[in-house]
Amino acid sequence: MTAGIPFAKGHGTENDFVIIPDFEGEYDLTADQVRAVCDRRAGIGADGILRMIPAAKHAEGVAHAATAAWFMDYRNADGSIAEMCGNGARLFAHFLVTEGLADSGVIPIATRDGVKSVEVRGSGGSATLELQLPTLGSPTTVEVAGRTLAGRAAYVGNPHVVCVVDVPLSDLDLTAAPVLDAELFPEGGNVELITPPETAGGQTLRIGMRVYERGSGETRSCGTGAVAAAAVALAVHTGDPGKLSGGEVQVNLPGGELIVRLTESAAFLTGPAVIVATGRFYL
Repeated sequence: MTAGIPFAKGHGTENDFVIIPDFEGEYDLTADQVRAVCDRRAGIGADGILRMIPAAKHAEGVAHAATAAWFMDYRNADGSIAEMCGNGARLFAHFLVTEGLADSGVIPIATRDGVKSVEVRGSGGSATLELQLPTLGSPTTVEVAGRTLAGRAAYVGNPHVVCVVDVPLSDLDLTAAPVLDAELFPEGGNVELITPPETAGGQTLRIGMRVYERGSGETRSCGTGAVAAAAVALAVHTGDPGKLSGGEVQVNLPGGELIVRLTESAAFLTGPAVIVATGRFYL
């Protein structure tokens, strides 16, 4: 590795990632190496790493190689493996287009949660990810810096708890990891704190959101978290706990704005995707 490992750095609403194009399957980093790269003082700095590898050359991607050319091997900043990443998938697809590795349009991407479709129109920097509708689980509680908050479990290929709070989001301390119900979330989960939904006009709702991501800490944005939060917001707004579709939710995060559209059969996550640098790093 004396020549260094090629990378790109980018973000989706400031949820930032290091992309490693790995055409030959050479760069399967250890957890320690992932942590070193993601370190914001001694490394490049990121919420996670997106290893871009041909699906046919990855043990978990090969089953999808007939429908998706690329596998997104996602690692959290602490080195742990995650099923999926919404903003990461949007950035991954945008990078494929900007590098001439895929044509603009709908791009299938293999992940540990199956094949996901991302629509990229040109190189303008916006991408839309199609996801399964969230599954809302049991009511639960989350302890955040000594406060016990009521929440709702939600699953978007990965686990979430969404808490609607009646205090300013800035009053809540997310320095330490929130404490979840260990029986309901044996492998941990992501926690979204959202404001009560309000009407933004027409069929659109608006919420504010902060998020603590499993394996990464508080991040500036979370794509799958925004989808989970949108589903809970819609259910709260309509007063129907089973109501998951039929609306659009504007999610305002510290890193920017994401739009979630919920239909009868799918969820669509739209927002910016930006590449800010390319280069090589050394381990």
